[in-house]
Amino acid sequence: MLTTACVVLSSLTFVLGYGLARVSRRGPRASGRRSKDEATFTTLHLAAMAAPALRTGLHRDSARHAVRHLRALLGTHAVAITSTDAALAWDGPCTDEVLTYARTALAAGRAQVFAGEPYGAVVAPLTVDGTIVGALAAFDDELSAGLVRTVTEVAGWVSGQLELAELDSSRRRALEAEMRALRAQISPHFVYNALTTIASFIRTDPVRARELLLDFADFARYALRRAHDFTTLADELTCVDRYLLLERARFGDRLRFSLQVAPEVLPVPVPFLCLQPLVENAIKHGMGSRGGSGEVRVVARDAGPEAHISVEDDGAGMDPEQARRMLDDDPRREGNGIGLANVDVRMRQIYGEGYGLVVETSLGAGTKVRLRVPKTQFSSL
Repeated sequence: MLTTACVVLSSLTFVLGYGLARVSRRGPRASGRRSKDEATFTTLHLAAMAAPALRTGLHRDSARHAVRHLRALLGTHAVAITSTDAALAWDGPCTDEVLTYARTALAAGRAQVFAGEPYGAVVAPLTVDGTIVGALAAFDDELSAGLVRTVTEVAGWVSGQLELAELDSSRRRALEAEMRALRAQISPHFVYNALTTIASFIRTDPVRARELLLDFADFARYALRRAHDFTTLADELTCVDRYLLLERARFGDRLRFSLQVAPEVLPVPVPFLCLQPLVENAIKHGMGSRGGSGEVRVVARDAGPEAHISVEDDGAGMDPEQARRMLDDDPRREGNGIGLANVDVRMRQIYGEGYGLVVETSLGAGTKVRLRVPKTQFSSL
């Protein structure tokens, strides 16, 4: 990422210098400082206009939206963008030879100059992670060394944007894979225990068994659905409620549960399956004390721009160092469920390092896990 950013910065710096030269050569003279300020603004503005399309990758739509801004940035008579096998988009009077020119430049792996009438061309390769993916072609009646270098620098900037697009795409694929793994990590012990509990009611209370089976189906439908990265807090709490109904059927009166939620935070977007793992952890660690009984409390408060959520148990607690190791552990090593580490990693990936889980615990004093969620939904990619 740092290398890409450096390429982008150096490319724009050189293009700015070349733009000043073209203003001086082709346009009327203005006051020196004003001319520089206007050139700086124009260069950055045009780059900002082209960048969003390029950040979606190299395809016809992105090329079509970016090419006119690149033409204005270069100040040439025409500009074309190609892939390795097709002309994707152009702005201005381009020659039919553009793809032939592009293939020559791609084969050479560096910028090439082509004489022609009425316009010659400078064509530079576009690369992503060292792989050539297309070309940028600029057509003009003056083919100077400065134009060659400028087209090369702009091609480097475009390549930087395409690399950022690839990073975004890789991040989305990684998050999608993580979500698939997340669903696969739904505790097999919970599934086994839930089905065993339901089976135990079939003879003694078939109506209760049917209700629990429907609750299990609702929980599985939510947890295993093809979901976006976000859901609402209301939906997440419904999933928690179904989970607790099944756990209560197993533990009976030994499991106590309380829920305190401010109505204002119910529609807040939250990461999918961010609460159920915390409740599962609270039951797992909280029911091992006090003769196999315990209480779990969930509180969701309105905190201005954020929703503050906590899951607390009155169990035996743990040493704070043990809690730290739980958060630092590799989420993929969590064998009995999704685990705190997985939720912690996802929260920090989505919202930033300041939004990881906070665990408050000590021996004999129970455990409270807190998380903060901005009310405005963040995109994961």
